[in-house]
Amino acid sequence: MGRRARWTAAWGVVRRVTVVAAVVCVTSAALPGTAAVAADMPSYGFDEDARSVTAAPGTGDAVRLEPGTTYRSSFTGRGKAYYRLELDAASNAYVSVTAVPRADATLASGDGIKVSVQDADSTGCSRDSVTVGASRSPRPLTAWGAREIQAGKRLCQEPGTYYVVVDRTGTGGAESDLPWELELALVSEPPLEKAGATSVPESWNSATPAPVAAEPVRRPGGAGFARATPLTQGVWRDDITPGQTLFYKVPVGWGQQLYATVDLDSAEKDTGFVVPALDLTLYNPVRAEVDETSIGYGGRQTSTSLPPLPPIRYVNRYAPTDPTKSLRFAGSHYLVVHLAAKVADRFGDGPYGLKLRIGVGGAAQSGPGYAAQSAPRGVFEADTEGTEGTEGGEVAAGGDTAGGRGGGTAMKAVAVGGIGTGTALLLVLGVWTVMARRRA
Repeated sequence: MGRRARWTAAWGVVRRVTVVAAVVCVTSAALPGTAAVAADMPSYGFDEDARSVTAAPGTGDAVRLEPGTTYRSSFTGRGKAYYRLELDAASNAYVSVTAVPRADATLASGDGIKVSVQDADSTGCSRDSVTVGASRSPRPLTAWGAREIQAGKRLCQEPGTYYVVVDRTGTGGAESDLPWELELALVSEPPLEKAGATSVPESWNSATPAPVAAEPVRRPGGAGFARATPLTQGVWRDDITPGQTLFYKVPVGWGQQLYATVDLDSAEKDTGFVVPALDLTLYNPVRAEVDETSIGYGGRQTSTSLPPLPPIRYVNRYAPTDPTKSLRFAGSHYLVVHLAAKVADRFGDGPYGLKLRIGVGGAAQSGPGYAAQSAPRGVFEADTEGTEGTEGGEVAAGGDTAGGRGGGTAMKAVAVGGIGTGTALLLVLGVWTVMARRRA
């Protein structure tokens, strides 16, 4: 994924992930290439039940978003898009915005979106941004915002009107005049029945487990968050085309840890190098990014894993930084895989074999005790049957894994980008891999 910056008033934290300068230089020098698949193929599978709303150019005409509802909208890069929230004084509100550039868009590394939540007095409650990054490969880009209720905080704690503000980032060239489709999802989290701890445990099993070993089972990836293919612990096989983005979801209960590795099969030739080529990004149940990993591709089989992640705990929201801070909810966690469009220029249109090795460690625990239902209902609940052993395998305390079992199926998405080839020195692979392992 691309460069991301996040700030939340209630957290007082800024998180930035920047691509390596050498990678940017190499990618910027790439020459125009050919698209891997037809440009009119769908690049994102929107929620079939999403309500269509118009993006307002200002607060006066901003359409109200309801908790538990998904919306579809669009806007150009000229000006901001506004949406309205009416919030109480007790519940937390989380809004995600997935922007979908045109499949044949020509993008710069800094093209992306910014999402902020503001109160009626223009006070910022949160902001997040994401860009397409060094690959310049068109794909769904997701950023999020929040209004959180926390004891001892003063900003954004009152009930009333708030606004979601969406803005495009980038060069402001001709591409910004073309609309990007948006999917917005608003989630409401109720307060607890009684206040709990606010101190985040410092000790947890941070050992890197061996990847799950089992016979792969084919499960086609989904086209979007709402169509993500359900997976449990095991090894799953799929095919991916350059420019394509695949969505999967894994139930993770309170107290459990998620492990994920993605393998990309070899190509028919192994000359040249593409960096970055393969992205694996983890999102939590409100579609907020938790962590990511990226890797280059030289035509030979390659593999990359998310770093070890702490157990899901309600108290994690009080951590100073991600990924711990984002691991605050039980429920379906999304694994999103993207293969850069420029892989087609160097190694062919594919498809390329893909394997996902999913591990879930620990036994599911009881939840924190919410005082009411979330909206949508059950979003912070996880059906963890089959994630702790049996056919699906088990991640032991020491990190050993085994097994594999089934999930569901869904549609695929194909995103196309005629954004160029270019070669990279092998040195870049080492730099990129180190940077992708773990973002503090």
